[in-house]
Amino acid sequence: MEEKYLGKILIVDDNEDLLFAAKMLLKKHAKEVFIEKDPRRIPFLINNNNYDVILLDMNFTEDTTSGKEGFHWLRKIKEMDPKAVVILITAFGDVEMAVQALKEGATDFILKPWQNEKLLATLSAAIKLKESYNQVDKLSSRQKQLQADMKKPFSEIIGHSAAMKNVFSIIEKVAKTDANVLILGENGTGKELIARAIHDQSERNDEIFVGVDMGAITESLFESELFGHKKGAYTDAKEDRAGRFEVADNGTLFLDEIGNLSMPLQSKLLTALQKREVTRIGSNKSLAIDIRLICATNMPIHNMILESTFRQDLLYRINTVEIFLPPLRDRQDDIPTLADHFLKVYATKYRKQFKGLKHSAHQLLQRYSWPGNIRELQHAIERAIIMAEGEELDSRDFFFLSAKPANDKINTNSLNLDEVEKNMIQKAIDKNGGNISKAAKELGLTRASLYRRLEKYGL
Repeated sequence: MEEKYLGKILIVDDNEDLLFAAKMLLKKHAKEVFIEKDPRRIPFLINNNNYDVILLDMNFTEDTTSGKEGFHWLRKIKEMDPKAVVILITAFGDVEMAVQALKEGATDFILKPWQNEKLLATLSAAIKLKESYNQVDKLSSRQKQLQADMKKPFSEIIGHSAAMKNVFSIIEKVAKTDANVLILGENGTGKELIARAIHDQSERNDEIFVGVDMGAITESLFESELFGHKKGAYTDAKEDRAGRFEVADNGTLFLDEIGNLSMPLQSKLLTALQKREVTRIGSNKSLAIDIRLICATNMPIHNMILESTFRQDLLYRINTVEIFLPPLRDRQDDIPTLADHFLKVYATKYRKQFKGLKHSAHQLLQRYSWPGNIRELQHAIERAIIMAEGEELDSRDFFFLSAKPANDKINTNSLNLDEVEKNMIQKAIDKNGGNISKAAKELGLTRASLYRRLEKYGL
């Protein structure tokens, strides 16, 4: 079977015999061939379809010689889509007119009656030009995204605790698949780092990773940010813009804080995921997208379904595999390693010489409960380095931390029922490396019941 290498072609000419002949020739080589004899339908066609090449006659029945109609529709097409590839169909005597049209944005012209080989060669060159336009647009959008991502520090995941080993095991299993992943965990636990690790170990690692903070997107900007917009779609839309779905095509899209989305926005997101296509604001054309989806939230998302604040069908769509990322207080073995890492990073940044952390500093850091998790530890080390005067950090350099004990000591002597229940839940979670499903099963609870208790006891 011959390869269809000419893409989608639109032919506009009032000569029905020419349209039929062109379609019969090109349908063997093109993915799709559309014909239209009325040029007044051009705006409708362009608004509702994406064409790789448009073949446009210079003269129509209203004006068979001057080419004014051809120039009018050429300008209209370029106004609607500046990167449209337009090839003019013209008679032999109108070559000078066709050259003028090239200056106004036409890509090429062909003379009628044409030679089939010449027409195919012209279209082949035009298709390559269109592909280059598309590639430039994609690279431009990706370059902007990559520049923003390069400003984000610390791409390493550090941890050797049992809970983190369980996380690493899941990453290793899921990364090579294209399964959608939902990462659960408190703020500051490193959910985006886990998402990037999955991307880096996936088959899409040569493509882009696009992160979106859903909690920072307003209702009014949601569709523009995720699906893109056309120039003039609304007051501030001064140029065409690709949405995050489009930029992430063939790569990985990471939707952070997805639990913050309102129900109407959840519905719009679900529609895009189900159809695997998006439509820019101000356009009627749908764009197919191929992404690996990773989502994250610090919200009790399973409880939210019971409370009808999160769509169950959306949850089914996004959590083929679920990863629970434990809080820092539950992985105390990792605190010294993380602290040493941040010490080296910030000592280099602020051009200071440090031998390390004293024993008193390590003790304090491991006693502290870290409500802000790794992000809080990172900022604590940075602040200590800025203010410290010696060559080693000691407990006095962390005077700003409230040295309350971490919640890792389980009181087995208490007869208070709430305290006993809290302790048993903590034990089950620790034993199962943070896996909520396994912990719930061991406790004889449903996942929803366990989530309610986690929220009740602040675990």
